[in-house]
Amino acid sequence: RRKNKHLAMAVEGSSEEHMFDEVFLVKTGNGVSMSCPLYEGYQNREANSKLEDNGEVKRNNRKRIPAKKQAGNGKEMVDLGSLLTQCVQAVAVYDQRIATELLGKIGYYSSPYGDGTERLAHYFAKGLEIRLNGTRAPLFTQIPSNTTLATDVLKSHILHVSVFPFGRISNLFSNRNIAKLAEKATTVHLRITGIDFPQPGFRPAERIEATGRRLRRYCENVNVPFEFNAIAKRWETIRAEELNIEKDELLVVNCMYRLRNLPDDSVTLNSPRNMVLKLIKRLNPDLFIQGVVNGNYNFPFFINRFREAFFHFSAMFDVLEANVGGEDPDRLLLERETFGRDAINVIAYEGMERSDRSETYKQWQLRNQKAGFRQLSLEQNMLNRARTVLKSDYHKDFDIEVDGKWMLQGWKGRVIHALSCWKPVQD
Repeated sequence: RRKNKHLAMAVEGSSEEHMFDEVFLVKTGNGVSMSCPLYEGYQNREANSKLEDNGEVKRNNRKRIPAKKQAGNGKEMVDLGSLLTQCVQAVAVYDQRIATELLGKIGYYSSPYGDGTERLAHYFAKGLEIRLNGTRAPLFTQIPSNTTLATDVLKSHILHVSVFPFGRISNLFSNRNIAKLAEKATTVHLRITGIDFPQPGFRPAERIEATGRRLRRYCENVNVPFEFNAIAKRWETIRAEELNIEKDELLVVNCMYRLRNLPDDSVTLNSPRNMVLKLIKRLNPDLFIQGVVNGNYNFPFFINRFREAFFHFSAMFDVLEANVGGEDPDRLLLERETFGRDAINVIAYEGMERSDRSETYKQWQLRNQKAGFRQLSLEQNMLNRARTVLKSDYHKDFDIEVDGKWMLQGWKGRVIHALSCWKPVQD
């Protein structure tokens, strides 16, 4: 009997297609759908067919309201940051009595339904409690909880890409650089290798294969030739021949924000991060595009890691507090299943159980150069386009800056994501 069956992630029929269509469409910060011309043509054909059968088809836009201020509840004002700092010091030396007392106070004043600070404190306290109790991490932490419906996960993802510009700007960065590289081609044939960490059970490649089927369906709808090769393995164990690379083929390695999930040399003698970079160099791609989560919380020292994680995740919760109503169910799910879960992983676990090991973009620059890559200059037209999109569609406190050959995305002056392009230096 399998206890970890992810039944809720199987959504059938038109409901599944509709929700994935919503994800496929890019949502601006104003809730406006932006789609590629090929897909718009397919949508128009589908809409005409539906109008004949069912009448007008309407698309709902999310209405964003300010978070409600809670009425006085009799609780005194406290500095949750200070309580967390005291608690982490007690947990670091395994002072069970003091830590338990402080966790009780934090639990009283924090809530997953409060303001941004209270929500952040709730998940950080949960991570400290797990660490203090020595609870083992789940076998597979990259998927939603068993009780979460796939449609709800997709709704929270739609909220994520509509409020946070990072994903849209990252796609713009990748697409513009790939298009410039391929602009002299007379025909384009998409051949994508989807690589994902294996999930437990009898079908380790199930998630990535499902992704391939959905991509294939979209490509068929817009008449784009497409091949998909699914690989479900730990990245450091992949061999070049498994990628089925053809001679004289334009090769782009596009890695967005996932290298942070690889262990480093503090966990294993042969760093998986360095092994993956060596594999990419051996492939000799025409372009290596890298997106980095600029979180300086890969310290082996727990207190330092906690402090840096607090700064990083404070920005994430602050974005949602500034943009989304406090009672929005999609916000609650996004905080619990994405930011809350990541924060708990960083705080609660060590060794191979800690799957989020973000480093700064400057650390990745040194690592990439040591592995034999040279950084490419940023395209000014692409930067201008990204800034235009950001200014017109998203909150004024988001920003785009440049540091050397990195494009930086941030919130209120704090760098959250960094993007750059690289080419291998051949020996």
